[in-house]
Amino acid sequence: MIFTTLSLLAITLYLSATFFQIREISLGHDFKMLVRFLGAASILCHFFLAFLAIMHPLGYNLGLFSMLSVMALSIVSIVIVSSFRRPVSNLFVFVFPIAATIILIDLIFTSEYSPRNQIDGSMIGHIILSVIAYSLLTIASVQAALLSFGDSMLRNRQLRLLKNLPPLETMEQLMFEMLWAGLLFLTLSIISGFIYIEDFSGPGVIHHTVLAIAAWIVFSMLAIGRRKLGWRGVIASRWTVLGFLLLALGYFGSKFVIELVLK
Repeated sequence: MIFTTLSLLAITLYLSATFFQIREISLGHDFKMLVRFLGAASILCHFFLAFLAIMHPLGYNLGLFSMLSVMALSIVSIVIVSSFRRPVSNLFVFVFPIAATIILIDLIFTSEYSPRNQIDGSMIGHIILSVIAYSLLTIASVQAALLSFGDSMLRNRQLRLLKNLPPLETMEQLMFEMLWAGLLFLTLSIISGFIYIEDFSGPGVIHHTVLAIAAWIVFSMLAIGRRKLGWRGVIASRWTVLGFLLLALGYFGSKFVIELVLK
């Protein structure tokens, strides 16, 4: 009952914040403080939801839906905090509905994941690094999609919507800031995985590891291309999205197959 109530409250708060953010973008009204307040309240409810989902009576639930919820919570938190110093408020329109949708999915569906009885500190560290890396790189990919959209509007001279968004150079700079930070945490996550994961023959582990390394290679090539060849704009956006897709497929794709398709 508590889980259902908190879920519905968090969804309502996320969608309300999305509504006022859309109003701010489309009409130019100043709803920044209201959106941040609603976002912060959503995060508080979401935090308790994630805690309840993971702290299962039978052990630690690290299944697909609970980890999706944790990831969404991390993403929204990073964007909210970043909005106080950087112009990333436009990302609320994307991350708030995604978080609300994931909470709804977690409320309705269940997976076949068997909770773990115990998790050592090293594995917790690996999970935290992975969540931060995935969150930062997800934000970078959303920023990349928005950058491509802005570039398309500029080419087609659709300036009415474009004027309500940050300058394209600013969005590109924000994308690379998230990318550098995400690449750092992804590197640490992969290293910690090789150090602390003893059995790579477990279900989905090899698949996840190979695709995570492939994503790391894509992001590293983008970093080199940015520094050596001056890659930017649409080219950088496409590489960012490709890396994100590999990363998402590696972790959530394998979990989806194991917990839902092969159950």
